[in-house]
Parts: sequence; C-alpha cells; structure tokens
Amino acid sequence: MNDALIRIRNLTKSYRRGGETIEVLHGIDLDIPEGDFVALMGPSGSGKTTLLNLIGGLDSPTGGAIEVAGARIDSLDGGRLAAWRAAHVGFVFQFYNLMPALTALKNVELPLLLTHLDRRQRRRHAELALELVGLADRAGHKPGELSGGQEQRGAIARAIVSDPTLLVCDEPTGDLDRKTADEILGLLQSLNRDHGKTVVMVTHDPKAAEFAARRLHLDKGTLVAADG
Repeated sequence: MNDALIRIRNLTKSYRRGGETIEVLHGIDLDIPEGDFVALMGPSGSGKTTLLNLIGGLDSPTGGAIEVAGARIDSLDGGRLAAWRAAHVGFVFQFYNLMPALTALKNVELPLLLTHLDRRQRRRHAELALELVGLADRAGHKPGELSGGQEQRGAIARAIVSDPTLLVCDEPTGDLDRKTADEILGLLQSLNRDHGKTVVMVTHDPKAAEFAARRLHLDKGTLVAADG
C-alpha cells in the first residue's frame, strides 16, 4: 500500500516477568493509510494497547519493523524517538492528564514549549486549538472547573496543537457518559474527515468503534479480523 502512513511487518512484543517470558504480540502485519480512522478492538489482554503504544513510539518492539510517517521508529534511540513523537504524534488518553494548576489555555500550550515558537505564537496556536474543539469559552478555566467532556476536549486540543501527523487515542471515552462520549467521538471523526488527521483508537466499546472508518480485531496478540 503505497499511501500507507503506518507500515508494520512481523511485529512481536514480549516481556519478562520473573523467569517467564510473556508473549503479547505475534507477527503483526498491518498497513494504515494516511487519513484513515481505525478502531483497535479486542478483549482485555489482546494486545491492543501494546500495539497502540508501539505505533505511537511509547514502547519498542521485541522484533519486526514499524514505519510511521517515513521513519523506522523501531530503530530510533531514546532522544531521536522523543523528537519524532513530538513532531508527529498527538496522544489522547482515557484520563485526561491535564495539569490541575494550569488553565485550559496553558495546558494546551505545553507541547509548544519545546518548539521555536515565541510566546505570542504559542498562545495563538493554543487559542486556535481550543476553538477547534469547541472550548474557546473555557480557556481561562482550570481542569477542576471543567466537566469530564470539557477536560477531554482540552486534552484533544493539547494533542492537536502542534499539528501532528497522527492521533493515537487509548479508550478516549472510557470515563464519559454515552452522550458526552458520542460528542467526543464526533469531534475525533471531524478531525479525521475535515482536517485529514489519521486516527488510531483503542476501544472496547462497539458503539465507539462505529465512529471509525475501519475496525481491526486482535485476540491473544494476533490480528484476527478487519471490518470496514
């Protein structure tokens, strides 16, 4: 697939626990085109979060190859991998991980502190990101003054503020009620459809997965099925 943003070949991942080797992923082959919205599904322990972390450069494989945005990230060392993540990946987690002492605007601005942008430019980028997720009117509020849905919108704004190539989302609606979850999923769908963001999302929720263009199913570390 020539337009694949993500190319994975014969990917394996194992951990040592005591004297035992735990095999988590077994020979995964996968292509994800640029502009795709993929839901990774499977039972607990199937390896979906491990796969997501490998795609996002938060972990390294035991074997195989991962190419994302033209870089063989499985061969990057710590410093180069961190720089690659900062340039290419926005992370959205189930728990929003916002800094409680900072306003929404300052939380969103955080990833830009490592860039060449000056203070005024950082503020403008953060304001635009908050506007895009519908949170401009809460820019001066701290996380404790926001609802769960608003906090997740803030976390998404923080993820997109540096214009990443890829959004990786780990159970982004797992802590939200159905109505709020659907609003957040609709926002991710809009970022994919209207702004061309490639989204890879782990979810156990079939209703959440319906917002994705494709659904990939893992079981016991093996890719077993694909829908869409």
